[in-house]
Amino acid sequence: MNEKTHSCEIDSVAAELVKPAFYQFNLEDSLSLPSLPALTELMQRLRAAFFPGFHSPRYTPESSARHHLAANLDSIRRILAEQIRNGFCLDRPVGSTNLAEKAEDLALGFIKTLPRLRHLLEGDVKAAYEGDPAAKTPGETIFCYPSIQAMTNHRVAHELYRLGVPLMPRIISEMAHASTGIDIHPGAQIGDEFFIDHGTGVVVGETCIIGRNCRLYQGVTLGALSFPKEQDGSLSKGLPRHPILEDNVVVYSGATILGRVTIGQGSVIGGNVWITSDVPAGSKVIQQHSISPGPKESMLGKHE
Repeated sequence: MNEKTHSCEIDSVAAELVKPAFYQFNLEDSLSLPSLPALTELMQRLRAAFFPGFHSPRYTPESSARHHLAANLDSIRRILAEQIRNGFCLDRPVGSTNLAEKAEDLALGFIKTLPRLRHLLEGDVKAAYEGDPAAKTPGETIFCYPSIQAMTNHRVAHELYRLGVPLMPRIISEMAHASTGIDIHPGAQIGDEFFIDHGTGVVVGETCIIGRNCRLYQGVTLGALSFPKEQDGSLSKGLPRHPILEDNVVVYSGATILGRVTIGQGSVIGGNVWITSDVPAGSKVIQQHSISPGPKESMLGKHE
């Protein structure tokens, strides 16, 4: 096959690939997709703002620290506004004529939430330190624990999700998923003092609601059952379909909780159980094994 034939074949393939597809994004206004390096820098800067000295130089006295933090916040605002505007290529806000102005408003609105997010993260650090006897100091959890890394991303992503920012919340969540193995959808509502011990393999769905002072262990799934469909066969979007965990619930490793069920306050869910119905407050759900001459039998979901 000669070069001319090669060129014709390649041109034919190119002609097929440039045909419009259902996922094609909006190319007007010179928009592009958000930049992963820019979002990585954004999260690094946010970590430095939330935890000064752990992810940034330590500045003294207080006036110097405040000056450097203000400069960092301005950089965060600029990066955020640009990346929000880029995200409009997939999901343009209805009725918006000035995308740059809309992005600036959203970025500033997010900046104003940072003190509240910092307070939530302080609670997560407290939960990690007090919930793990291996933790020597709260600072160790900030610097080392995948739970704090994942929850920092989630607190940021959830606030952006709540503000209606397109695309970016999911990217920020998946950044944490890739590095920690913890998969939390940005739509999940998570209360104060939340801790994921070990963390690998944890899945928390979009419409989950998790109360205050809850703890999950590795391999826990808070997922959905079968998905309802519209008349045209497409999946129904946005319906409540994931579990609710009330305050002070502990879910041990490998447990699977599916559907819009409620795990009552103060309940303990044992390892490797499968739950698809409500659990009353104060329950202990375990996998009980009975030993006999034959194979072991298990009784899942026994309430004590």
